[in-house]
Amino acid sequence: MNTALNPYMAAYPALAAVLPGQALAWLQDIRADALARFSSHGFPSAREEDWRYTNLAALAKQTFAPVVAAAEPIIDAEWLKPYQLADAWSLVLVDGHFCAALSRTDGLPESVQVLGMADALQTYGGQVAAYFGKAVDSAEHGFIAFNNAWFTDGVFVDIPAQLVLDKPIQCLHIVTQAGAVAATRNLLVLGANASAQWLETFVGAEVAYLSAAVTEAFVGQNASLTAYKVQCESAQAYHFGGLYVQQARDARFNQHNFAFGGLLARSDIRTDLGQGSECELNGLYLGVKRQHIDNHTRINHTQPHASSRQLYKGVLDGRARGVFQGRVVVAEQAQKTDSDMNNRNLLLSPDAEVDTKPQLEIYADDVKCGHGVTIGQLDEKSVFYLQSRCIDEETARNMLTFAFANEMVDKVANEELKIQLQGLLLKKFSSVIL
Repeated sequence: MNTALNPYMAAYPALAAVLPGQALAWLQDIRADALARFSSHGFPSAREEDWRYTNLAALAKQTFAPVVAAAEPIIDAEWLKPYQLADAWSLVLVDGHFCAALSRTDGLPESVQVLGMADALQTYGGQVAAYFGKAVDSAEHGFIAFNNAWFTDGVFVDIPAQLVLDKPIQCLHIVTQAGAVAATRNLLVLGANASAQWLETFVGAEVAYLSAAVTEAFVGQNASLTAYKVQCESAQAYHFGGLYVQQARDARFNQHNFAFGGLLARSDIRTDLGQGSECELNGLYLGVKRQHIDNHTRINHTQPHASSRQLYKGVLDGRARGVFQGRVVVAEQAQKTDSDMNNRNLLLSPDAEVDTKPQLEIYADDVKCGHGVTIGQLDEKSVFYLQSRCIDEETARNMLTFAFANEMVDKVANEELKIQLQGLLLKKFSSVIL
């Protein structure tokens, strides 16, 4: 056993007794397998190809521990307001535990099942078992094993066939305590022809903590899911967030990923496309000072006539480091695949760094696939043009940088979320670049 893991392994027996799903043999088997994998492998290392640009040595030097669910909310509704969308149903997780008192589900159709994962395991254990671990398992990497073994709660959302929700469901992850680990597990299920918007927002107190969140989503035949992720956590926080999706025939999945916070942050997005399905992944990562922000995407074209698009943009200043690893896998039977991937990066400092690795793995012969990468600085001709219009150089550079990043915000269809993102973007720029 890796000595760096001793604190986690030593504390686990006492923790296991209070984790949800004690009466479910299938879940206990998953936890046991995950614990064994984590004991032998630990957190991912740079020796693993998918983690070669992200060194977790600093994480191994600290030990984070789950916290007990508070009997009463330790934050109030006013504190939540800057992060909650007003026109959305809201599910709040505080320090890894679902908080019904702070959540808002009034007006949600009765046919939609929405409850905390701990309650779902107790009430709908068989229904959860049909999906849990079917989109991702412990063998994926150390953070999945850690989440499987350590998760304390999460949310379960089941949207029946034919239902179209007219506003988003927001899952708000909040960490309030230094040294805490918030390990949460979410399940999102859309029946055939259903449609929904799903938003995960990650925030926390300005202390050191670890977020480890996994969401599995199942998009039924001809269903549509638009997902958003807004990660604006503490500058001292460590973050891992994974979204793993299975798309049935003709399903549509769009995801917009915004990574602004954290000392070290990693986002995994993976989707398996069914026949005729569509996928679009958009992302924006902003790194300053010594932030390290890693984005890893994988699109598996498993059936014919599916299409996918990816566009990720990064802005890096100071000594920040950004990572983009995008992978598209086209199976032998996935003929008529149409896929395109682009990653564009803007470096504002000579000390900033980006590692980008687009990959196409194609086993079919009748496909249309391509990728592109750009890394550069601001165009001096554009800066000069703005200066010639009586704009000072600093303002000109700020305008061009904001315009580069704001292109990704403009892709957001939800106007309230778009305004919130633009506010976060301006805050990020005003404190570092302006």
